[in-house]
Amino acid sequence: MSVSGTVRGLVELTRPVNTVAAGALTFIGAFVAGGAFAEPAATAAAVGATWFATAAGMAINDYFDREVDRINNPERAIPRGAVSPRGALAFSLVLFAGAVVLAWLLPALALAIAAVNLVGLVTYTTFFKGLPGAGNALVAYLVGSTFLFGAAAVGDPLAGGVLAVLAALSTFTREVVKDVEDVAGDREEGLRTLPVVIGERRALVLGTVLLVVAVLASPVPYLFGTFGVWYLVVVVPADAVMLAAAYRSFDDPEAGQQLLKAGTFVAAAAFVVGRLAGP
Repeated sequence: MSVSGTVRGLVELTRPVNTVAAGALTFIGAFVAGGAFAEPAATAAAVGATWFATAAGMAINDYFDREVDRINNPERAIPRGAVSPRGALAFSLVLFAGAVVLAWLLPALALAIAAVNLVGLVTYTTFFKGLPGAGNALVAYLVGSTFLFGAAAVGDPLAGGVLAVLAALSTFTREVVKDVEDVAGDREEGLRTLPVVIGERRALVLGTVLLVVAVLASPVPYLFGTFGVWYLVVVVPADAVMLAAAYRSFDDPEAGQQLLKAGTFVAAAAFVVGRLAGP
């Protein structure tokens, strides 16, 4: 494998779209808390720490999942030989170190959130992924916590609370849908994911119920006067997209989970609009 092929493989390990998106969610958390521009250094450190931690988690997940990926995702960097397993592990450790350095610059609560998240990223594949629903719940927490982390970095963690809960619930649903996509390889490797244990349809029903809870809770910032009507103007279409995605997942899990991801980002944008427009 050429040097350029290896570099490309390492970049693929980080899942650039996902890592940039995670950094953006952290920025939104800081913005909703009112400190993204008032505390630029803390915001930048939080966004950078999120990027490094997410990239590290993606890389180490591919390291531990390399045998499953030979069945489910043979085009990924390790199965196709672009990056060796040992190289992926070393790369993830470097990325984790970068996350730790940047998180150390932040307030104590943000540092504590980062510490919990780093432990979660390391233990996801080795422990939680094989427990029915536990892996989904951990990923849901990690995504939701990006908003808490961004808000905590600028000194107001509670400002990201509602958004964190809504993001966590929708992410749980998307993770269940992804498990339905990967059910063949997971069965082959003996992983006890939710669709493997309770069945694909029941898992999708559970995910849909939790998503409906998130949708029903989404007007809370408007009802409590935190945001005005412009928040609703954006969040209602986001809710519609996510509900349509859940329905689509029963026939086409891949399309459903992509729609869910899009809906989650539109919902996050609603909080930005709500913050800009005011109550």
